[in-house]
Amino acid sequence: MLIVPIRNLIPMLADRWQLIAPDFPGFGYSGTPDQAEFSYSFDGYADFLQRLLAEFGVSRYAIYLHDYGSQIGLRLAMRQPENVAALIIQNGDIYEDELGPKYDGLKEYWATPSPSGRATLEAAVSEEGFRDEFLNDVDDHLAERITPDLWKLAWSQLDTPVRREVMVGLMEGLRENVEWFPSYQAYLREYQPPTLIVWGPHDGYMPEGSARAYLRDLPQAELRLLNGGHWALETNLDEVVALCRDFLGRVHT
Repeated sequence: MLIVPIRNLIPMLADRWQLIAPDFPGFGYSGTPDQAEFSYSFDGYADFLQRLLAEFGVSRYAIYLHDYGSQIGLRLAMRQPENVAALIIQNGDIYEDELGPKYDGLKEYWATPSPSGRATLEAAVSEEGFRDEFLNDVDDHLAERITPDLWKLAWSQLDTPVRREVMVGLMEGLRENVEWFPSYQAYLREYQPPTLIVWGPHDGYMPEGSARAYLRDLPQAELRLLNGGHWALETNLDEVVALCRDFLGRVHT
């Protein structure tokens, strides 16, 4: 079983592996439960994923970790380390000293929260803000591979008051995630799960150093740097698929 985040990867692996790609509450085509019934936090999403796997009767899996999903997936792995067959890590940061320059604005807000700072976060939850996130620091020839459908569809799905507030809350919650980084690192050091690190280094949030930092705790991990950015499954899909198939064929049959 492979838990994956992105649509295009699924048909490229589904001939051999069973895959789960959940739309989390408040995202995509899933519902948006009342906040009194569901915690829109990284812990809340880890709880949801754990319940989902139990419902499916899944007790052994590899996890594809990307962006917010790296925080959710690692919390799940820490709760159930015996269930984790392997990790594939793609642009998911857990090393504070290697955070890229695009984190600077968030760091300032975390240090001194203010109404004006929160207004900046709220302004980023927009179609233009999503466009900037998808095009995040990639060269023009790579940006051409990223269809505008991505941010236009994402915005059409998230453009409700409740969902916009969820997005802002998750950005604020990234501060707590930084405090979790040492726990993630300790989990990796202790359990040494087989790991493939496949990374697009043209990423203002998570540059090359963010990928190489994993080797501090996972010296046996396989590191592959692509000529791409944060959304490597859009710009470098064939390369990622080939690496995943080879890796999973060796560690997760």
